[in-house]
Amino acid sequence: MDEANDSTVTEFVLVGLPVSWEMNIFLFCFFSSFFMGIVLGNLFIVFTVIFDPHLHSPMYFLLANLSLLDLGLSATAVPRMIADVLSTHRIISFPSCMTQIFFIHVMGGTEMVLLIAMAFDRYTAICKPLHYLTIMNHKTCICFVVAAWVIGVVHAVSQFIFLINMPFCGSNKIDSFYCDFPQVTKLACVDTHVVDNVVTASSGLISMGTFFLLIISYIFILVTVRHHSSVGLSKAFSTLSAHITVVFLYFTPCFFVYVWPFPTLSLDKFLIILDFVVTPVLNPAILESLNPAFRNKEMKMAMKRLSRKIVGSKESS
Repeated sequence: MDEANDSTVTEFVLVGLPVSWEMNIFLFCFFSSFFMGIVLGNLFIVFTVIFDPHLHSPMYFLLANLSLLDLGLSATAVPRMIADVLSTHRIISFPSCMTQIFFIHVMGGTEMVLLIAMAFDRYTAICKPLHYLTIMNHKTCICFVVAAWVIGVVHAVSQFIFLINMPFCGSNKIDSFYCDFPQVTKLACVDTHVVDNVVTASSGLISMGTFFLLIISYIFILVTVRHHSSVGLSKAFSTLSAHITVVFLYFTPCFFVYVWPFPTLSLDKFLIILDFVVTPVLNPAILESLNPAFRNKEMKMAMKRLSRKIVGSKESS
């Protein structure tokens, strides 16, 4: 379905998915099961935090927002991947492709900033417990979330304004299963070095900058706790271990897609599955690590209370 060189591209063909029927069946089951887990797991966390007064704390407020972002990021690409994997016509319209790119970077940029807010929350809770509620008050949490969304939108718009005005008049085949800046800019009819540099600078800066800030904050927390007691160090490390795991899983694909100077499409396609499919499922792992002794039990009790409310409302109706 390549367009002629003198015509304007109105749709793209996604050719990144395999063509073998057996592999498509496997991917359909894999994507469907993980996406169902993403939707049910993250929505359950959100509703549990909203409806249980015992969980109206800064930590759970940020966690609920992270769950919404994980769900939103997955929803931008995974449903279409599920539909395309069993289809022979993997076509996406130009407006749909641009919309997908925009929301991927809005959600991704917002989530990165929110991870910094969660790291600051853990730092305050572990290193300054007596001042925790004073520092992490409701106004501060709202400011963190609003700032994350503003930065996410600015991050996406700063790149999108370059892409939306580029002419596409040649090939319309994208060697991927979703639309993103690196894949789409290769199809433009003009020199894309400036746009590529903008994407690398913007996405690379926010992803690598966030990554190093998070790692430095975790190291600072561990060093601070180590000076107090070895027992506290062990507890702090267990608290941060899942955070660090999710950070590495989330930022590794970003590094190879937006920063690594030697792109390998076959590797990028499968690494990015971590961000869309695997990492959002691991959101509950952050929950398990926040405080294994007390808050884990607290959350489990909250889930039981929410389950009883749901069952009770069904029986009464």
